[in-house]
Amino acid sequence: MVKKILAEIQALADQRPVSIMEVCGTHTVAVYRSGIAGLLPKNLRLISGPGCPVCVTSESDLYSFFVVSRGKKTIITTFGDLLRVPAGKTSLEKERAKGADVRIVYSPMDALTIAEDNPGKDVVFLGIGFETTAPVIAGAVLEAKRRGLRNFFLLSALKTIPAAMEALLNFPKVQIDGYLCPGNVSVIIGSRPYRFISEKYCRPAVITGFQPEDILEGLLLILKQIKNNKPKVEIQYRAAVHPNGNEVAQKIIRRVFATGPASWRGLGIIPKTGLKLKAEFQRFDGHKYFNLPQGETIKPNPACRCGEVITGAITPEDCRQFRKKCTPEKPLGPCMVSVEGTCAAHYKYNK
Repeated sequence: MVKKILAEIQALADQRPVSIMEVCGTHTVAVYRSGIAGLLPKNLRLISGPGCPVCVTSESDLYSFFVVSRGKKTIITTFGDLLRVPAGKTSLEKERAKGADVRIVYSPMDALTIAEDNPGKDVVFLGIGFETTAPVIAGAVLEAKRRGLRNFFLLSALKTIPAAMEALLNFPKVQIDGYLCPGNVSVIIGSRPYRFISEKYCRPAVITGFQPEDILEGLLLILKQIKNNKPKVEIQYRAAVHPNGNEVAQKIIRRVFATGPASWRGLGIIPKTGLKLKAEFQRFDGHKYFNLPQGETIKPNPACRCGEVITGAITPEDCRQFRKKCTPEKPLGPCMVSVEGTCAAHYKYNK
């Protein structure tokens, strides 16, 4: 099957350069783990995009997390991939070594149990991710309200992905001829939110699964669209993605969150891409409870070029610190820490 798809890709690839962005971090890891990048025609270039939720979280948002963790009555709850991400010369791991109470959870619901078991402490869940994780975090907020919890708080750095993809189509540092749309996000939102890619920008877009043959078939479908000059949004990942998406999940997101501006690493402030708690749920808003400053409060580490990597402006190999001062053991930025990080994928698989 793979040989057949590769032959078709080779036949369709003409001499002009074609740059296709895989938005999802899971796609990036699959591409390099399976060796797909080395099998493609020389003029077909894959670009990694901003699909790693840890990687796109701004330096200032991360630093706010660290500041809150220093409270003597505070318990921080978070997913494990955030623990070692640095910002401002510190990280949650370093703060925990200094005495902060930082606990890894597998679900936001675990944070509610911790809040019930520790009524004298402020229990804070660090909310990062896209439309994929937003529904379960929204569900935790609804459950906290039902239980009448007064010591549970959410620090939301949740983001929505389509507007960031549009921002990249207007980004002067990168040329995108087509999109491999994120599979996990698309399970929730469906295919319709991507229609602007073909209707407004006349570029192809294909939602793919995560097996190597899925990704290759997605690339083939994009090349066929380019060849026929008929851009559209296609679903290759038909086993899990419906055009309408998961309407139950969408409803719970709308129930709890309102959209607002969000700060993206490498892209700056993008309007209406942040998910903030609605007025009805303000008592759970950690930003208000801890009186955290809004906007950019610290500058990114100038030695880390993660912002350029996740916008496709450079590859990890273009960074002078890659494999030298920046390694998985001593990362300079989130792209080397996260399991979905482009730098981590290149370090492990693209030698």
